[in-house]
Amino acid sequence: RKTSLATQFSETNEGVSAYKIAVHRHIPEIEQELSALANINVRVSFSPHLIPMTRGILSTVYINLKQDMSVEDLAGHFQNFYKDEPFVRILPPGKYANTHFTALSNFCDIGVQVDKRNRIAIITSAIDNLIKGASGQAIQNMNLMLGISETSGLNFPGAFP
Repeated sequence: RKTSLATQFSETNEGVSAYKIAVHRHIPEIEQELSALANINVRVSFSPHLIPMTRGILSTVYINLKQDMSVEDLAGHFQNFYKDEPFVRILPPGKYANTHFTALSNFCDIGVQVDKRNRIAIITSAIDNLIKGASGQAIQNMNLMLGISETSGLNFPGAFP
């Protein structure tokens, strides 16, 4: 990464700012993977925010629902989809992802809510971008490629109680 005044601590400390709205370099990858998963052409609107903290990414995703759904049903869909993923934790309905609980771990925490009034599913997720987003993901992939336990070397709970 290049040094930039916009990302220096003195310019970002105690502030939160949006950046690269609708033009972020990961939009094509996000759309590609969601389209492959859904078997339809998926388009996303992505608004990343810079939060000056040592580690962590928190995302909030909004999805228009085709029919009414309870938060319990939505959580059930996520629990079923990720049931065999050792590093994905689906939080109980009403609990939302927090970077404190994924810091220094390879976990991705996912919380869900349903806005019944607007028929929108709201999903929050948190990871430690220096582990799950980088080195931990590399180790997890290496484990799979070598045919060893996917969790080998990655079973540490994180730093926050």
